[in-house]
Amino acid sequence: MSTIHNINGDLAASTTILDSADYVPAYVASAAQSKKLPGWAIRGESVVAGGSTLALSNAVHGGKTVKLDTLAGTTVTLPQATGSGAKFKFYVSVLATSNNHIVKVGNATDVMVGMAFGTRVDTGNAVLGFATSATSDTITLNRTTTGSVSLGEWIEVVDVATGVFAVKAFLSATGAAFATPFSATV
Repeated sequence: MSTIHNINGDLAASTTILDSADYVPAYVASAAQSKKLPGWAIRGESVVAGGSTLALSNAVHGGKTVKLDTLAGTTVTLPQATGSGAKFKFYVSVLATSNNHIVKVGNATDVMVGMAFGTRVDTGNAVLGFATSATSDTITLNRTTTGSVSLGEWIEVVDVATGVFAVKAFLSATGAAFATPFSATV
């Protein structure tokens, strides 16, 4: 039996898999220094159910895809932004028929920076884009103008700095026009 040497301790390779919260030592030759590589960054992506509400953590959900998967909408709360590099993806697997699919920060100081791109599926398929504002902290897919119109819509959120998540979203809309899914609600 082999052993995986981990900064958190040794793991028996045949019985234990690398956990998202584990760290693996890595030597960066160009910098001539050792660093810690978080388990979520190397263990491979997996898909998890969002349910009606889900509070994310870097250790458990970092590097994973969360399904927005309930007819009554899924609300996902991000962990505090610390600059960890943790990446979260969100995938519309069920179109909400009441309420909304929502991805939001977990505190009043974190914000989102980035863009959402979308198209109207009922006419023309012209692509429009919207940038976040200085106070954006929530993405809402409202079942018409801001998303949750087509299966497969997706959002990616990356913890890039203390208090800052970078976002990109590819959504679709119906109705008058594609509108910004970004707002300040937290």
